[in-house]
Amino acid sequence: MSDIWKRSSNILLIIFIAAVLWMIFGAVKALIFFSAVLLWMVFHHVRHLVALERWLQRSDHSPASIPAGSCAWDDVFAHLSRYVRQHSQSQELLSLALERMRNVTSAMPDGIVILDEVDRIEWCNRVAEQHLGIHLSLDAGQQITYLVRQIPFVEYLAARQYSSPLIMKQTRLKDLIISLQLVPYGYNQKLLISRDITRFEKIETMRRDFIANVSHELRTPLTVIGGFLETLSADDNVNTGFNKRALALMTEQTTRMQRLIEDLLILSRLENEQNKINEKIVDVVSLLHNILQDAESLSAGRHQIKLNIATQDQLMGSEEELRSAFSNLISNAIRYTPDRGEISINWEKHKGQGLFYVQDSGIGIEAEHIPRLTERFYRIDSSRSRETGGTGLGLAIVKHVLSRHEARLEIISQVGKGSRFNIWFPAERLIP
Repeated sequence: MSDIWKRSSNILLIIFIAAVLWMIFGAVKALIFFSAVLLWMVFHHVRHLVALERWLQRSDHSPASIPAGSCAWDDVFAHLSRYVRQHSQSQELLSLALERMRNVTSAMPDGIVILDEVDRIEWCNRVAEQHLGIHLSLDAGQQITYLVRQIPFVEYLAARQYSSPLIMKQTRLKDLIISLQLVPYGYNQKLLISRDITRFEKIETMRRDFIANVSHELRTPLTVIGGFLETLSADDNVNTGFNKRALALMTEQTTRMQRLIEDLLILSRLENEQNKINEKIVDVVSLLHNILQDAESLSAGRHQIKLNIATQDQLMGSEEELRSAFSNLISNAIRYTPDRGEISINWEKHKGQGLFYVQDSGIGIEAEHIPRLTERFYRIDSSRSRETGGTGLGLAIVKHVLSRHEARLEIISQVGKGSRFNIWFPAERLIP
């Protein structure tokens, strides 16, 4: 209220003077005086408004460039100067913070690209420029798919699946393999993080090749050893109990090693990116009937095995790989289900998806072990696995087969009551 009276005091003083002149010199001279004063006030305000407009149009908005004012405008320009000074300080702090952030991200070993809501490049560091073949000074504001045109990357960006990274070979740098990960933040903005995994991929390739080569080289001598052991076991001259037990044990362990090597070779083929899936229409019903015969042979009458077919739908995929995945689940159920237990093999259609599952009345699995079951050589009980003849690779093979068929594995188990292993196939792979 005090500011209003301060601003109004000049007007009241002019009115008072005009009233006094009216009484002394008459109305005409009082009006001339009042009009002249008002005209001067209008000119005064217009002059300061023009000065303010010119200052606003300038590129330099520093406090020193603010024009000088008089009367009421002196306070206005003083407040404006204080505001500009505070704004300049805030801008300097923001610039320092931004510069620190850029220095930190530039020093990171990973590439970082900031994308807006329509995937245009806002900023990137030097590592990202090297990984993706882009230049910030030239490509800022460009759609990133105009510059990184590999089809897997375009599909990954369009899918908006942020949970898993994309492994991509950079075509401009043939020896470079990068991992790309999208991280959403803010308002529809995204960070694209790139990481050079060339060395890790080479190590992984060497590991796969080593396992494949060693397994292949061991298969032949083991076959020879197994053949001679079988011959010796059938020899009538081997009549002592000790020799027979020794030969039986050697034959059993040789067979176990052969199964392990076969599983390692299968896993190596599944992991090899060059080994593309050979897809065709798979008659699931016929396949399951064949697998059922193998399961009954493995069980040797110790279990009640049932096959339930609820749909005649077929699958698009590799029959050999699907047979391997289904057989591994069924053989596991037989191994870990006590005698006279029940095992059911099921094929049905549920909510448009194909569902294959094996249910048993076996010993069950503790909940803490379920997330790790598909790791190779992971064993809940090593002694029990050796007794049942498992290799520790069955579920790892299942995992890779399902990955190649866009399917997923679901495990439901309760200790002492049995387990259920579900395989869900996407609707796109079902053929009525």
